Amino acid sequence: MKIRGAVLEEIGRSRPFAESRPLTVSELELDPPGEGEILVRIEAAGLCHSDLSVVDGNRVRPVPMLLGHEAAGIVEGVGPGVDLALGTRVVMTFLPRCGECSGCRSNGRTPCIPGSAANNAGTLLGGDVRLRRDGVEIKHHLGVSGFATHTVVDRRSVVPVGADVPPAVAAVLGCAVLTGGGALLNAASPTEGDTIMVVGLGGVGMAAVLTAASLGLGDVIGVDSMPEKLETARELGATSVYTPQELAESGVRAQIVVEAAGNARAFETALAATAPGGTTVTVGLPSPDARASISPLTLVAEARTIVGSYLGSAVPERDIPTYEQMWREGRFPVEKLVSSRITLDGINRAMDELADGKAIRQVIEFDH
Repeated sequence: MKIRGAVLEEIGRSRPFAESRPLTVSELELDPPGEGEILVRIEAAGLCHSDLSVVDGNRVRPVPMLLGHEAAGIVEGVGPGVDLALGTRVVMTFLPRCGECSGCRSNGRTPCIPGSAANNAGTLLGGDVRLRRDGVEIKHHLGVSGFATHTVVDRRSVVPVGADVPPAVAAVLGCAVLTGGGALLNAASPTEGDTIMVVGLGGVGMAAVLTAASLGLGDVIGVDSMPEKLETARELGATSVYTPQELAESGVRAQIVVEAAGNARAFETALAATAPGGTTVTVGLPSPDARASISPLTLVAEARTIVGSYLGSAVPERDIPTYEQMWREGRFPVEKLVSSRITLDGINRAMDELADGKAIRQVIEFDH
């Protein structure tokens, strides 16, 4: 079938992206779903730093590639062996899990090995590519390729949700909430009275703030260099907010500190703000060349713990229903994470907004 999608033509084009236009919105050919795969009509797709990191070259992927990994839509076709009914709304998850490898047996702590290999190769979990343009193969992004009107994905890359969950909310559940919320619920496991701090208030960081506030265990602190993001964190439930400089001057520390900025300086800020006996959880994805300074003596003397958490150490089919129910009960207003709603044609300019740190979650809405 014919679809429209945003294809990354070349990695590392100069900014502003609105002028260099690394992403081309064009017509593509989408093959029907194979065994264990589904055809999804995309309703909403969020822009995440993991998309930007491919555009700017911090995460090198094969190109041309149809980007987008945080999305939700309606099942419109199924291949053999698929248990989903047509018309089901599904959330995309950017790391399919085979369910059999050592990574899958880690209960979310480490990624699926075949899933990671497929993501690196730009294929679906089964190893196939279903996208072409003028006869040329177009790679899949993290098994999803959600910046398009339709996509074919492996069944193991989606989780069904109720029809009452709005598309934008469903989309954000699949990355920002899984990652930011999971950093707390899965990797940190805070207890009553714990102060929770979040360093870096993009989509993932704000989701962590929202999750922390919904837990109601103790104070929630937001840290970012942009004043407008600090104000938004307050609206989401943060009890106090600081710029990194203000935090350093205040001497405030927390039992649980989540670093969600994806750069080495933010990691150092988070580590310095972790109280004795506390836990630093890092979920950001900095450049592979980034380095941070750590004092081993401090780790020993203060009995500190540092935890790396990829995709919030999540098992999507376990965790997404939990967040869905929290939203349904009114104690987890995920829609507040959506900072703007855009069209597919505005995607290059939206990447500039993301790179400038101005956006929390921009969501592409598709008018079929």
